[in-house]
Amino acid sequence: MTLAEPRHARPRHFLMCPPTHFDVTYAINAWMDPGKPVDRALALLQWERLRDLYLDLGHRVDLIDPLPGLPDMVYAANGATVVDGKALGARFRNPERAAEGPAYLEWLRERVPQAAEAGEVNEGEGDFLVAGPWLLAGTGFRSSRAAHAEAQEFFGRPVIGLELVDERYYHLDTALAVLTDDLVAYYPGAFSPGSRAVLERLFPDAVLADAADATVFGLNAVSDGRHVVLPAAATGLAGRLRERGFEPVGVDLSELLKGGGSVKCCTLELRWGR
Repeated sequence: MTLAEPRHARPRHFLMCPPTHFDVTYAINAWMDPGKPVDRALALLQWERLRDLYLDLGHRVDLIDPLPGLPDMVYAANGATVVDGKALGARFRNPERAAEGPAYLEWLRERVPQAAEAGEVNEGEGDFLVAGPWLLAGTGFRSSRAAHAEAQEFFGRPVIGLELVDERYYHLDTALAVLTDDLVAYYPGAFSPGSRAVLERLFPDAVLADAADATVFGLNAVSDGRHVVLPAAATGLAGRLRERGFEPVGVDLSELLKGGGSVKCCTLELRWGR
């Protein structure tokens, strides 16, 4: 592959949830501090800019109504996994987020031919990322190993389990981004030695992020195959993506990072068919 290999965008279909009730009133990850005030108006403005960017790039965005008392519902990626016209709802580990799973599943059941409630702890696309024929599946802090087997049976796709070992990167989508069907970017320090070896074997040409990019949530990104929407502060990663033929598009979601989420966390992809 040459550094200037052309990339091609494919229109995507996303589900998002406005941060109407966003706040940090509890701490269930290393980024949350209830002592730091949240500017909800700024969070909404930043979220709207992300939504508008998706629309400008030619993608479709559907919205789910935010529910009072669920400040983390803005992180739509955690609500479910939708692949091949099937939706597997989330079952959250923390009781503070438990009601989000049924809310997202109710929305999906009206639109997806086959939707099911998870029996095991899984936090949707936070820990399940589609890469070609595979589901890359994170565990270590949130989704259980048993959820990997459940997802494989439900979707009929091979699931590749990956162990997260740094509490700052508690979901797979905070440490790894799928760029194309056969290319990912990831931060090696977030994974166990065995999982790093798996990633090196599956994706020998992967884009590697350093600690500076990871700590600004640079890997919590969304790619359409050409454009990679990521936190604007991840300048090093943006440069490496540009060298590989992608067009990085930086956005500021600093208020939503106070809850431990950024671009990908706010974005659930709806994959209606194969």
